[in-house]
Amino acid sequence: MEREPPHRPHGAEHPALDRVRREGRWWWLQARHARRVWRWALVAALAVFVLLVLLRKPLADWFWDEPQIEQLLAEGDRALATGRLSAADGSGARERYQAVLALDGDRPQAREGLARTGAAALQQASEKLRANDLEGSAQALALARELQVPQGEADAVARQLQARRIAGAGIGALLAQARNAFAAGRLDEGDSSALPLFQRILALQPDNLPALEGREDALSDLLQQARILAGRGELAEAATILQRARQFDAGHADLPASQEALAQAVDQRLRQAQRALQRRQLESAAKGFLAVLAVAVDDSSAQRGREQTLQAVLVRSQKQADDFQFEAAQADAALAEALGASPAAQQQLAQRLQRAQQAQKALQQPAVSNTQRERHLRDHLRRIERAERAGQWISPPGHSAFDALREAQSLAPRDARVKAAAARLLPASRRCFDDNLRQNRVHAAGACLQAWQTLSPTAAGLPSARLRLAQRWLAIGSERLGNGDLAFAAHAAGQARLLQPDLAELPAFEDRLRRAGGRPD
Repeated sequence: MEREPPHRPHGAEHPALDRVRREGRWWWLQARHARRVWRWALVAALAVFVLLVLLRKPLADWFWDEPQIEQLLAEGDRALATGRLSAADGSGARERYQAVLALDGDRPQAREGLARTGAAALQQASEKLRANDLEGSAQALALARELQVPQGEADAVARQLQARRIAGAGIGALLAQARNAFAAGRLDEGDSSALPLFQRILALQPDNLPALEGREDALSDLLQQARILAGRGELAEAATILQRARQFDAGHADLPASQEALAQAVDQRLRQAQRALQRRQLESAAKGFLAVLAVAVDDSSAQRGREQTLQAVLVRSQKQADDFQFEAAQADAALAEALGASPAAQQQLAQRLQRAQQAQKALQQPAVSNTQRERHLRDHLRRIERAERAGQWISPPGHSAFDALREAQSLAPRDARVKAAAARLLPASRRCFDDNLRQNRVHAAGACLQAWQTLSPTAAGLPSARLRLAQRWLAIGSERLGNGDLAFAAHAAGQARLLQPDLAELPAFEDRLRRAGGRPD
């Protein structure tokens, strides 16, 4: 009986096919494993990328700043070793270590370097003190304190330095000099007088009792002098003494009483000046108002009184010039300048005086007969009338009504016909000013204003007219400055200052002109 062949696994009859099956499964397993690896590799790469993005600045700082920090630390160590603790050019040990901390605030080497620098500064202060270099010791001690050395050690060196300074200053000798100066009555007359010497002692020893008592007594005497001067009406001198006393000791017991005495003296002097003005005692009034304003610049009553006195002086000067009292007129012109007369008003006074002098010379000329003078006068009067009819008030130069009037006034200033012509021209000059100002013809308006001032120097409308013209100059100058015309803007500023020196808008305009590169005339 035949036996069946043994059973073989499926595919055993084909070994090649079996091998293919086994190898295919292996590759499938390898591919599956490779896919897992790549997935994890991709995740890891992404994580590294994110970390690099987030840490890019610290890493960059580390890579770039680390060499610089090492260099700064080395330079700081070398500077400390050579004793160059601090330098204005940044090469000192302190500056180098501080630069390191600016780059890396947690660098311990830099903090240790600053601590060593502070200790070296304190040591240097002691060494310079032993070498009697007091200034150098003080500088080194200040550096040590800035670097926060132990306060007890710094205070010990500071006490030694103060003691050395006191010993060098000779407190006893200074105190003796101060007492001698006080006994001689030299309270505040220079560095060698009593109060400055007492002050020097107190700067070295603030608690020096003899110096404190000496300063107290000297200030009491000085303030007594101030009260005496105030009682005599010498206000500026008394105010100066009070100011000096406050510099020495603002809390002195006699200061309030002295200030009250000065205030009462100022009020009394103001009342005296006002009474003098009412009595037409102009010199006394001017002196009083100016004395008050020297102490109280913003006193409105004194300012008003000064202005009233100025106007009265201008009127009197004009009358004196017309009466050929030239010395008195010149004295009044000087008084008007002291009272703060504007340049335009001073110019008008000078012109008035000059015309009066010319008129006097004309009257004194024997060669010119009365008949000839009358003929010349009539010619000038006819020229005035012709110019009036033609409307030639101030131009053309030499042929205007105003020029003809000036020549007539030089021949016969007291003639009724000349005075009548001047009276006719006065309203015309005002109209001329207003018309030209309305049309922004500031040069022509200025000429009309000059004629107006010459005809009536004390006219009530002149101050406001000068103010309006000054403001118009600035308005036109501002417009031209905006267009780049610096020359005209500078000229406008000069004209405005000539007309109204205290014009409120002028400083701002001049500052704007300077910023633009121009300079006021």
